[in-house]
Amino acid sequence: MRSNKSRDTKPELALRKAVHALGLRYRVAVRLPLPGRRRTADLVFPRLRIAVFLDGCFWHGCPEHHSVAKTNSAYWSEKLRANRERDADTDRRLEEAGWSVIRVWEHEDPVEAAHRVATAVRTARASQVAGRSR
Repeated sequence: MRSNKSRDTKPELALRKAVHALGLRYRVAVRLPLPGRRRTADLVFPRLRIAVFLDGCFWHGCPEHHSVAKTNSAYWSEKLRANRERDADTDRRLEEAGWSVIRVWEHEDPVEAAHRVATAVRTARASQVAGRSR
């Protein structure tokens, strides 16, 4: 498993390219401010408190594309259950801290996913501006 890349995968690069093409600027592979937890988001808009995660279909148990391992199935079943549980915990903790979380599956069209990200960024910016004008 050591040879599995944690960043700069083809789906991640495609998403980053599509988000960048929409004129958005972001940080890559940022460790999130969760006390006692090591969690890293794939794209982060720190001032807007938006974290984007690109989840691999195999590693996160995609409901559309995940297939059950034939070899060592008990290990992989537990591994994927723990991954999904960790993802849910990360989402909950970030949302409690005032962050917006966007999860994108690796099989999703990167341009469509980039538009979801752009919508969240526009909404967060509008909210910030409205908050300042009060």
